[in-house]
Amino acid sequence: MKIDVIQVGFLETNCYILDIDNKVLVIDPGDEGSKILDRIGDRKVVGVIITHAHDDHIGAIDIFPKKIVYAKDNLKKGMKKIGPFKFEVIYTPGHRSDSITIYFKEDKVMFTGDFLFKGSIGRTDLETGNILEMMDSIDKIKEYDLDIKLYPGHGPSTTLEDEYEENPFF
Repeated sequence: MKIDVIQVGFLETNCYILDIDNKVLVIDPGDEGSKILDRIGDRKVVGVIITHAHDDHIGAIDIFPKKIVYAKDNLKKGMKKIGPFKFEVIYTPGHRSDSITIYFKEDKVMFTGDFLFKGSIGRTDLETGNILEMMDSIDKIKEYDLDIKLYPGHGPSTTLEDEYEENPFF
């Protein structure tokens, strides 16, 4: 699986374009729809996943057909498959009650949205945020392998091992 990141919008949200054999899964199309579509080119979009419903993660969602858009309300936790993409949906509330993390076991990568950042966590003082749920979500992620690469909603990627060592919330 190839992973391409585009920073979009004034908050520089990470929009991810995942590719397997010219089939694309988009994660968090936050803004600048034309920029995202240009990057996708003539590849086939098989799905779009929203990690949570803050505006900076859903701002360009309307450029895609609703029937291929997935979020917590229509993507139950557990193993899923969209096109050639096989992944686990993990409910990780705390930043928002609808926060999800997407884990690709074969590739050892997680897309955490605003739940987890390099050296930090997402805010819990916004609507539907909850620090106790955030701590439970962190405990849930601690059950996964340390060598997993984490791709957050903003900022640089990291690893679960680095977060154990450097993130004060761990």
